[in-house]
Amino acid sequence: MKGQAVLNAAAGVAGRALGLKVGAFGAAVFLVFLVLLGFVSGGGESSADSGSTCPGNADVGDIGDTGLPPSQDQITNAKIIDGVAVKRKLPGRATLIALMTALQESGLRNIDYGDRDSVGLFQQRPAAGWGTVAQIMNPEYSANAFFGGRGAGHPPGLVDIKDWQLKPLGVVAQAVQVSAFPDLYAPREGQARTIAKQAGIDLERAGGTGGPAKPIDGGTSCTDGGEPGKPGEPFHDGAADWPAQVKNPRSTADAIAWAKKESQGGPDWYRMCLAFTARAYGWSFSGTPYAIDHYQKVMPTSMRHDGDRNPPPGALMYWDTGSRAGHVSVYVGDGKIASNDIKREGYIDVVPATDPETKWGATYLGWSPPYFPKGG
Repeated sequence: MKGQAVLNAAAGVAGRALGLKVGAFGAAVFLVFLVLLGFVSGGGESSADSGSTCPGNADVGDIGDTGLPPSQDQITNAKIIDGVAVKRKLPGRATLIALMTALQESGLRNIDYGDRDSVGLFQQRPAAGWGTVAQIMNPEYSANAFFGGRGAGHPPGLVDIKDWQLKPLGVVAQAVQVSAFPDLYAPREGQARTIAKQAGIDLERAGGTGGPAKPIDGGTSCTDGGEPGKPGEPFHDGAADWPAQVKNPRSTADAIAWAKKESQGGPDWYRMCLAFTARAYGWSFSGTPYAIDHYQKVMPTSMRHDGDRNPPPGALMYWDTGSRAGHVSVYVGDGKIASNDIKREGYIDVVPATDPETKWGATYLGWSPPYFPKGG
């Protein structure tokens, strides 16, 4: 039990047992009696039994349900959640369900603790496949995971629930969270609507029923038999011949050598990841403003290997960082990339290819050949 519910229960039991009217003080005294008998755990209840791998409520009591105006943190997090829903063309109803869930799980706060290994806005568990701790602590990543559609190997999210848009709000939240307390989400609706109003969120917004989280702009993917793997898992060298139209001033071997040597250079590459990859292959410029656009809009779908964690040495690897630009690096082999800004801002370093996920909480999109059709 939690907070006032424990006091109410204690008052009721004491009243029936003693035939007296028990007030708050009497309930508190009886609560101490229950604790001594071991009826009430001092550590709070887990949201699931000890064998569960589903998300779990942090021991935050009635955090966020104080009757006070929403905090700036709550409003900020609400906007982030809604931004993900809008980006995925989900209706306001999806945002409402997500806000209700996050309010119940964490008080709509991005906390780094919870039941067992649960963390973040939605109290998602790394052990259950929701992502690494660093990823889950990224509000945009965790909201995207809650909304679901990430495919096999990931816990189902909102859009994976059949007819989610037709079911009661609390029922959908429970279907995603699989909580031991399924009735606690629905009462959060009023509070969620209040915060949404304060944040300027349109909960009546129309939208679709939802689809795959990646790729964002749809289309098909092309793989060479590599397995997508899970976030945070190591990358391994694959083998692939570049398509005939991939022609660069520098060879793949020379590009890798140049990229590695640049790690000995100066701070010339702050937020210039795409420019760095183009220069590695001998171009003066890439011809595309943003790394994520180079992958999702410029790169032919036949060259995009979405989610494949087996890139060939020399491949370009892409991440969604939650910012407009995204990130791209050169894969140099042996599970490593040459990348700017990861270890040192503005510098190039050769680091594990998992670093953008584990250090930034970025979402790996996939790899492509070093194709710069607009390069010059």
